Amino acid sequence: MKPGIHPEYRPVVFRDRVGEFAFLTRSTTTSDRTIEWEDGNTYPLIDVDISSASHPFYTGKGRVIDTAGRVERFEQRYGRRRR
Repeated sequence: MKPGIHPEYRPVVFRDRVGEFAFLTRSTTTSDRTIEWEDGNTYPLIDVDISSASHPFYTGKGRVIDTAGRVERFEQRYGRRRR
């Protein structure tokens, strides 16, 4: 690697604002905001809109949105059996 052209790779805290979830990892991203972590050290803080704590796929709270009867057309075409 060429010296002086790569960003600094350091510990950063990512916090999900919706899910009240935060994790410490390493990243090259920068931030002016900081947070004191559980180990007593201060790290840069990056707020994210969605993470595994709030994403419908990971939480199991996803739902199927039926637009224009697509589910019914699929069931008619391929014959879903109802009991």
